Amino acid sequence: MPPKSPALPLTLGELRTSAFPENRLARRSVKDELRANLICRIQSGEELFPGIVGYEDTVVPQVVNALLSRHNFILLGLRGQAKTRLIRMLTTLLDPWMPYVSGCEIRDNPYAPICGRCKTLIAEEGDETPISWLSADQRYVEKLATPDVTIADMIGDIDPIKAARRGQDISDELTVHYGLIPRANRGIFGINELPDLAGKIQVGLFNIMQEGDVQIKGYPVRLPLDLLLVFTANPEDYTARGKIITPLKDRIGSEIRTHYPATLEEGIAITRAEAWLDRSSDIHVKVPVYIAEIIEQLAFSAREDKRVDKRSGVSQRLPISVTENVVSNAERRALENGEDAAVPRVLDIYAALPAITGKIELEYEGELKGGDAVSRELIRGAVSKIFNKYFEGVNMGPLIQWFDLGGNLKLGEDADSAAMLAQLMPIQGLMEKTRALGLTANEPDAARASAGEFILEGLYANRRISRSEEKGFAAEERKRAAPESEENPKARQRRQFN
Repeated sequence: MPPKSPALPLTLGELRTSAFPENRLARRSVKDELRANLICRIQSGEELFPGIVGYEDTVVPQVVNALLSRHNFILLGLRGQAKTRLIRMLTTLLDPWMPYVSGCEIRDNPYAPICGRCKTLIAEEGDETPISWLSADQRYVEKLATPDVTIADMIGDIDPIKAARRGQDISDELTVHYGLIPRANRGIFGINELPDLAGKIQVGLFNIMQEGDVQIKGYPVRLPLDLLLVFTANPEDYTARGKIITPLKDRIGSEIRTHYPATLEEGIAITRAEAWLDRSSDIHVKVPVYIAEIIEQLAFSAREDKRVDKRSGVSQRLPISVTENVVSNAERRALENGEDAAVPRVLDIYAALPAITGKIELEYEGELKGGDAVSRELIRGAVSKIFNKYFEGVNMGPLIQWFDLGGNLKLGEDADSAAMLAQLMPIQGLMEKTRALGLTANEPDAARASAGEFILEGLYANRRISRSEEKGFAAEERKRAAPESEENPKARQRRQFN
């Protein structure tokens, strides 16, 4: 629909005398447009892709180079590496508005039409030819590649009904029902999971990319489309499910590798931005830093664990989903206990197993052990690493001694904060150690209870104390020394001398 703004002309004659003159738009391709706007963005010092964390020195410079080179490009990386999000953000580099001939299926340039319908219309109407406008977001078209995609879906097909209504020959260009790629003309077309696309469809793609023509039902159709083509793919797909045909790979200008966050801080920043934490609830939720670090370390540890399939990867969606589950468990506990504040505990991470097991693909060794067991060990290892970060070299002797003298503590997952804190307070030296986590005596009970439980979980993760379903936290079981073997009776016999 034409925009209501009076600043945008609605006829070809008005367009010629506006801020969109023919000498500017007639021959400027979408790749030229992206390049010009990108140059302006770089010169002004603006952030190119806001919200994309960890790619500033790796992926983003390569994407910039591809755009400056006017390349079609592919983002190659494991799942959950923000590939789709990055290509969708390319629309921020397009002009806010783009004019096209009203009613045109392929959004033809009023100054340089390529379809027969628009050429005829402009010849007949002249400066009275109606003009419509597209916003930047409307100029992005995306398709998830699946094996059942056809040439008709992507390029188009002959429409016999359209031919009958117009009384035209079926081989006429005007009888074509255009597919997704022509309808993305003068914009950005993205294809996710490119290797899943059938080979013959990939052939149709590179013909459009280079030669600008295609055959539909045996009839050659000339389509010199103006497009930026961007693709995403998982390296595993090259051999597991499909492949990118060699001529298409040759026509893709740049192949850019994506990656997972390189540091814990980058991962936490991504999770904090993506996780649903700002909830409309009477419960005030505060996620402690050490809990966020454990959740992120869990993903890092899973990517390194030999029981987890490296080819499949561990998506960044794992810590995002775990964080949301952890917060929900803490929120549920606060609601049940009538508390107005919810602070997640390590126990809540164990309660988030459903958000972990579905996001890791296990190798044979891991399958033998089971997803739940592997996930629990990953959590324990993550707790150990973060605990050592805060308490490396700190004397935990008094705490361990309390358990060695017979103390034990069973903490209920749904216990309210005050009751849990009352259980933790008698342990000598425990609550004093929470100062290393930045807590003071004035902190709410929920925050202090969470910190105290984290320290106990850290001692358990480092095998300084034990934990079981029956007894809860208790002293670490000491292995009994092997009994001395009884001396050979013959050895004790006094040797007789003759």
